[in-house]
Amino acid sequence: MKELYTEITINASINKVWKILTDFKEYPNWNPFIKEITGEIIANNTFQVTIMPPDSKKMTFKPKCLIIKENKELRWQGHLLIPGIFDGEHIFELEDLNNSRTKLIQKEFFKGILVPFLWKQLNSKTRKGFELMNEKLKELSENK
Repeated sequence: MKELYTEITINASINKVWKILTDFKEYPNWNPFIKEITGEIIANNTFQVTIMPPDSKKMTFKPKCLIIKENKELRWQGHLLIPGIFDGEHIFELEDLNNSRTKLIQKEFFKGILVPFLWKQLNSKTRKGFELMNEKLKELSENK
């Protein structure tokens, strides 16, 4: 198993950050990495996500929402074709740092037989996509 991990401190309340993070209809207007999320995001429900890591083509997949806890965590799991080939568990966690400051952690756990072959690309392009999204979320949260 491999893990990508990023974090950023945002000078805004946890409520504000959560509201922007979960306003999926607005993603096409601001999100440089996750271009679109459609469907109902509730526990155990499948929805559609379109991502575009830097210098890569768009990819669409249908993950299952594992956890959605307001102002705390959003977690989903997706597969390429069938489980075991290439699985990703994507996690957004928010931590209240007080004084209207929030830590956003965005990470993903990858497992499956294709992970070793794709790791270099994941660790560069996908990581960069996480970082770009984190920065844009910070900018929006602090300036709205």
